[in-house]
Amino acid sequence: MMLARSTSVFARATVSAVSRRAFTSSSLAPFAQAPLLKTHDSPSQKSGILESVLYGSKESKEEEKATHSKVLARGKYVHELQKHRVKPDRVDEYTALVAEHFPRIANDPVNNVHLCGSWSTEIGQQDTFVHIWEYKGYPGHKETMERLQQDPSYQRFVRDLRPLLISRENSMMLEFSFWATSPPRVTNGIYELRRYELRPGNLLEWEMHWRKGLDCRRQFCEPVGAWFSQLGQLNVVHHMWTYPDLQTRKKTREDAWQVDGWAETVVNTVKVIDKMQSSILKPLDFSPLK
Repeated sequence: MMLARSTSVFARATVSAVSRRAFTSSSLAPFAQAPLLKTHDSPSQKSGILESVLYGSKESKEEEKATHSKVLARGKYVHELQKHRVKPDRVDEYTALVAEHFPRIANDPVNNVHLCGSWSTEIGQQDTFVHIWEYKGYPGHKETMERLQQDPSYQRFVRDLRPLLISRENSMMLEFSFWATSPPRVTNGIYELRRYELRPGNLLEWEMHWRKGLDCRRQFCEPVGAWFSQLGQLNVVHHMWTYPDLQTRKKTREDAWQVDGWAETVVNTVKVIDKMQSSILKPLDFSPLK
């Protein structure tokens, strides 16, 4: 089952360094209090102005610290995202194996873990399966893994699993505070998992813009969850949506562009992204989200 869970780059010019910061009354204060063209400013005043231009005011930096600590992570759970690439001729064996063992692990009350969902990839990397697990914090992960390592049934599952795989990877993630992971439900639809690799140092900026933009999308479809990586590949954000079908997805995304604020969200977030990927997933029969 669970087989393992940002500094800004110096701007080339002062203008570009300033442009990446959100405009607030506190960040504009240095210009109002001490114009740059004065020639009789004291050395300390000049130093303070330069520091504010390059790095932002002390007030705005304090605001960022508060936002990061209080808003970014929900904090109650940790999530593990697993990806298994399966040998094409062993897919049926794989699905039967995980269908037997994953529900047993998730439903055992002594394990501090819940299975959010299990999916096969319909559009994207073929013969790839995605599983998302929810632990009661890192202690829950530690306790669960220690117990499974002593479980003969789990050890047998691992031995049977390995020959079926081409590769496997996992990452430990935290869910955003404004986007709690959906509880089990049946939609009988498709799921879209979107993956964003952010430029280091931009997670907070991405979160602030997406938190505002999510309200635009909620009008048309309900989000399933959003997480940012803590272990594994860093500076990665995943979020998931569900739709009845691909045509509804197309219309939903078109309708969102007509809502004030969505275009601004896209413009502001795309600037901090290096790569992005979308996969269409189909729930497995035993998946709690399906």
